[in-house]
Amino acid sequence: MINASDRRQAVELIKEAVDSGAALYKACAELGISKRTYNHWKNTDSDYIDKRTICARPEPANKLTKEERQEILDICNTEEFASKTPSEIVPMLADRGGYIASESTFYKVLKEAKQLTHRGREQRKHKRPISTHKATRANQVWMWDITYLNGPIKGMHYYLYMFSDLYSRKIVGWKVWESEDAKHASELVKRIYRDEKIYIRNMQKEPLVLHSDNGSPMKGTTMLETLYALGITPSKSRLRVSNDNPYAESLFKTLKYVPNFQPQGFATLTEARLWVKRFVEWYNNEHRHSGINYVTPSQRHMGLDQEVLRKRKEVYEKAKERHPERWAKGTRAWSFSEEEWLNPRQEAETKKEAKGS
Repeated sequence: MINASDRRQAVELIKEAVDSGAALYKACAELGISKRTYNHWKNTDSDYIDKRTICARPEPANKLTKEERQEILDICNTEEFASKTPSEIVPMLADRGGYIASESTFYKVLKEAKQLTHRGREQRKHKRPISTHKATRANQVWMWDITYLNGPIKGMHYYLYMFSDLYSRKIVGWKVWESEDAKHASELVKRIYRDEKIYIRNMQKEPLVLHSDNGSPMKGTTMLETLYALGITPSKSRLRVSNDNPYAESLFKTLKYVPNFQPQGFATLTEARLWVKRFVEWYNNEHRHSGINYVTPSQRHMGLDQEVLRKRKEVYEKAKERHPERWAKGTRAWSFSEEEWLNPRQEAETKKEAKGS
C-alpha cells in the first residue's frame, strides 16, 4: 500500500502538471496511477490515509469459535491422533458421528498454532507414476513384492512376501521367510488362492491378474508354473523401472513408517511374523486408506464401503444444517469409486483405443 505522504506528493505533482497545461490522464500515467485513483486521493477526507488500514472489519459469519479451535488442537494432540494427518482424523471423527471442521480448517488451525509439521516418521510424499491394469471389484488384480526386515545382527534379514488387492488395497496374504525363493511364493499364492476362493471366479472365466516386478522369485519357473496351473495371469513391471509396482512399494513404506516398527531388527523369525501379523490386522481393519476415500481395506473388500460413505455423508449434511454459513461450496462428496487403475496414463490410452475401435 502507498503511504499517506507519497499520496499527498503525487496529488500535488499531478495538480501542478495540470495547472501548467498537461493532460490529466498523461500526468497520472507518468506516476503509474489512473485518473480514478487520482480523484479518489484528491477527494479523500482522511488526510490521504488509506482507509483500508483503519476501517473496522466484521468477523466472518463462518469463523470458528475459540472453543472449537481449542477442541481441534486437543483432538490432534491426543495419543490416538498424534501421528495421523487431518485427512485421516476428520473422516474417523465422522465415522463416530462427530464433525468439527473440514480438513483444510484443521490444517489452518494447526499452522496458526505452529503445530503443522510431519505427524509421523515419513518424509514428504511424492507422486509416482502407476502401472497397467484396471479393477472394478475385489480379486480382479493383485500386486505383490518382497521386502527386507532387519534381523538380529547387521547384514542378516528376514524376507516379507506380501500380496495385496488393487481394488480394495487389502493385504490378502503374507508370510515371512528366511530366504527369497520362488517355492515360497508358490506356496503362498496357492494358500491365498484357496482362502479367497478364486477358483470359483476362474470357473466363471474371470481370470485373476497378478502384478509384480522382475525379481527372480517373481519369474522363477516354480512360481510361473503355479500361476498357469491356477489360471492366474502374470503381469510384470518394465525392466529397470522401479515405480511400475507403486502400490506394493507404498504398502511397504506404510509398514516401515508406523510408530512401533522395529528398525533395529527382529530377534527371531517368530518375532518378525508376530509383528507383521499385528500390522496386517491393523492395516486391513483399522487403517483409513487415502486411496479409497478413507475407508478400511476390509470394508472395501467386502463391499461395505458404499454404506460407510453414505453414513459419512449424512453426518456432513447434519453438520451443514447446524451451520449452513460454513458450507458455501456444499458438503464433501465422499464419492464411491467404481474402478481402480495401476496407471492413469494407461487408463487414458485404453479409453482412447476403445473409442477409436
